[in-house]
Amino acid sequence: MGYIVQMSGLAVQNFLSAAVGIVVAIALVRGFIRSRTDKLGNFWVDVTRITLRYLIPLSVVGGLILVASGVIDNFHANQVVTTVVHGHQTITGGPIASQEVIKDAGNNGGGFYNANSAHPFESSNPFTNWFEIFLLLLTAFALPRTFGKMVKDNRQGYALLAVMAIIWLAAVGGISFFEAQGAGVAPQLAHGAMESKNVIYGTPGSSLFAASTTVTSTGSVNSFHDSFTPFGGGIAVFDIALGEIAPGGVGAGLYGILVLAMVTVFVAGLMVGRTPEYIGKKIRPVEMKYAALYFLTLPVVILTATGLSIAMKTPQASILNPGPHGLTEILYAFTSMANNNGSAFAGLTTNTDWYNTVGGIVMLLGRFAPEIFALGLAGSLARQQPVPASTGTLETHKPLFVGMLVGVILILVGLTYFPALALGPFAEGLH
Repeated sequence: MGYIVQMSGLAVQNFLSAAVGIVVAIALVRGFIRSRTDKLGNFWVDVTRITLRYLIPLSVVGGLILVASGVIDNFHANQVVTTVVHGHQTITGGPIASQEVIKDAGNNGGGFYNANSAHPFESSNPFTNWFEIFLLLLTAFALPRTFGKMVKDNRQGYALLAVMAIIWLAAVGGISFFEAQGAGVAPQLAHGAMESKNVIYGTPGSSLFAASTTVTSTGSVNSFHDSFTPFGGGIAVFDIALGEIAPGGVGAGLYGILVLAMVTVFVAGLMVGRTPEYIGKKIRPVEMKYAALYFLTLPVVILTATGLSIAMKTPQASILNPGPHGLTEILYAFTSMANNNGSAFAGLTTNTDWYNTVGGIVMLLGRFAPEIFALGLAGSLARQQPVPASTGTLETHKPLFVGMLVGVILILVGLTYFPALALGPFAEGLH
């Protein structure tokens, strides 16, 4: 695409997609703090405020930091240069730094170059690598504090933040461990599985980026996940399958974990035999129906599309790596599409009628249906009258609730995706 199209077309969507996610999250929070009303705010007012007061200033400051750190930002045409071995290479300039911040901070992930953030023009040194990881996580990790402020109990926000941090740290640790312990002569000589990784970041910087981009909905990469060790790549798939709630996408992470928090409160209520409550609102059958629809949409869409792609003859021709790794590539592709991640395992020919059509349907259902159910849940909560806390109310700001919420998340996702993961990355890793 031309530079003007990049800056005027794609950039608009980059900002709006991030703003819409935050708007939906704020609408759900308003469902908790408002009562006996069907008013959740004005969509256009919220989008305008978020874009002008937060996303644009962040992008301007972040862009200046990247330019000062060596990321290019220009309108240069293609330059043909002579390499050190006397070959010729065409190098493209472009408005990289100004687009890079909203690409990462807005959880969009589409890189200017095919190599994405592994390209030195997009991330030129270890500092820019760390800064871009910071941008990936910044907004999603900040929104729980916004939640705490809005419900006038910061402890509620910190509890959700703790859950997000625990799962993120587990993902970082798991991928880092398996990439550093890569089996085989070559990984051991390289002190890690270095295939398809930028040498200036090594396995630590690549593992941190991979975990951060898959637990969020960014899809930006600085290494190629298809070349990760089986268990390292399996954790990346699992991260996305979580529904990206740790910390998740911009806005999507907050409303996703709030839905799962209500499921946890409901489970706890069943254990003690009383009507569950969360932030002063009763979690009734109607709220649980919305929560169930929210949670079940993604697994149904992802696993159905994956199963059809394996079972039908035409899509099988796209599999370049038969066996467990091929299954992992298909599972990763649809998991990424449905969860708005955008990264890919590669090694799979997806530019076919089947994957373009089914992939488009998966994207639409996976991205819009959960938002609709989250807004329906918000409206149901807003119409309720608040109930005062009593001695039987579960304290949702304590470590006990944090542990329960982590357990519910892992059990729900683990039981749902375990068969597919067992046949894909687990089978490959144990082979």
